[in-house]
Amino acid sequence: MYIDLSEFGPDAVYIQMIQTLIPRPIAWVLSENEGGSLNLAPFSYFNAVCSDPPLIMLSIGRKPDGSDKDTRVNIEQRGHFVIHIPHREQARVLTQTSATRAAGVSELEEAGLETVPFEGFSLPRLAECRIAYACERHEIREIGGTPQSLILGRVRRIYVDDGVTIRDAKGRLKVDAAKVDPLGRLGASEYVSFGEVIRVPRPV
Repeated sequence: MYIDLSEFGPDAVYIQMIQTLIPRPIAWVLSENEGGSLNLAPFSYFNAVCSDPPLIMLSIGRKPDGSDKDTRVNIEQRGHFVIHIPHREQARVLTQTSATRAAGVSELEEAGLETVPFEGFSLPRLAECRIAYACERHEIREIGGTPQSLILGRVRRIYVDDGVTIRDAKGRLKVDAAKVDPLGRLGASEYVSFGEVIRVPRPV
């Protein structure tokens, strides 16, 4: 089967993209609302794009009414945010935080999620996430016809739970992916949990 995307409108293209680009990592983004409350929302158009400087990319669409999503507004106006890597046990509460809410409503309070200080950063992090990135706004671009907000965040600090780190044969610190147990995004209402680790040596 070949799918010619020129035959589809934006909504149908979106469906084809999210059902074929799998699995996708999930950015669970904490940002600061006007007034100081905290916003939390998941996004799966997300990945690392540069190491010098260390940049992470988020692509954020619009609300059903066409207005900007709170995460995009918060990042533009206040410039700082925290990206978390959710794990399998958090699938239901993560999905709960994806619902559209009125501006200023805190998804953390609704979901009963606990935060703890992110050492050396202005915002806290989710206590139960095993990896978190302290980010500052680097650049925002509007792309596409809808449009989407392409957000580049500069990573300032990374939190890694001590329980998911190990030492390799050379004594170097290594993150044990199986212990992180990251949640991945598929199409529709589907997620994927962590599976078998396949090790293939790189060519010399």
